[in-house]
Amino acid sequence: HLQSSTVQYAARPDLPKLAYRKVKGKSPGVVFLPGFASNMGGKKAEALEEFCQSLGHSYLRFDYTGCGSSEGEMVDGTVGTWKRDVLYVLDELVEGPQILVGSSMGGWLMCLAAIARPERTAAMVGISTAADHFVTVFNTLPIEVRKEIEEKGQWVVPTKHNEEGSITFTTEFLKEAEQHCVLQSPIPVTCPVRLIHGMKDQDVPWHISMQLAERVLSNDVDVILRKHGQHRMAEKEDIKLIVYTIDDLIDKLTTLV
Repeated sequence: HLQSSTVQYAARPDLPKLAYRKVKGKSPGVVFLPGFASNMGGKKAEALEEFCQSLGHSYLRFDYTGCGSSEGEMVDGTVGTWKRDVLYVLDELVEGPQILVGSSMGGWLMCLAAIARPERTAAMVGISTAADHFVTVFNTLPIEVRKEIEEKGQWVVPTKHNEEGSITFTTEFLKEAEQHCVLQSPIPVTCPVRLIHGMKDQDVPWHISMQLAERVLSNDVDVILRKHGQHRMAEKEDIKLIVYTIDDLIDKLTTLV
């Protein structure tokens, strides 16, 4: 029986403490980036820990500022705040090259991290990747709806993923998020990229993964579409696919051609 990791806290000067779980092991390591308002206790995050342990590779999962067991308030969080969290993890909590695995908004943050830390990013695996998502959806709203939101200063979006049944974004959050959009121009990422997306995703349309595949400069890019896949990608078969994908990348990165 494998020993499950324990929660540790990274104290950062002048910033909220970050909660993380880490399993030591070989390189390349795997780092899991959860989705928006999600945490490191999800099915995918847990399953990947078991898998990495069984392979003897290092694995780290963590909670963003204001999420899960990390300090800070969710309402104060921005895409920039969470990007800074990811860079802290890459700079301070792991050693050597990493396979970044980003779920939903974590897939967007994964792109931002790969651009900022190319030497740390050995490969990228996006699951239901939500690159630029909040901004894109906002910009497709009718002009009068957008005007109304801007006057109110907040945008309430219905969701099936929490008790409240909605998520509220402030206009400041959206303006800040715009600074981090990646799909408008070529993305200077040259590592292997795997993008897994469900065609029944009700939250983030799968064509975002196609756009991302076109934008990255890497030549080694595969998009895997699951006809009946939902946004969460947490079914047994989905997790199997994610595991196979990472296994294959580890093989590729550790076999000298």
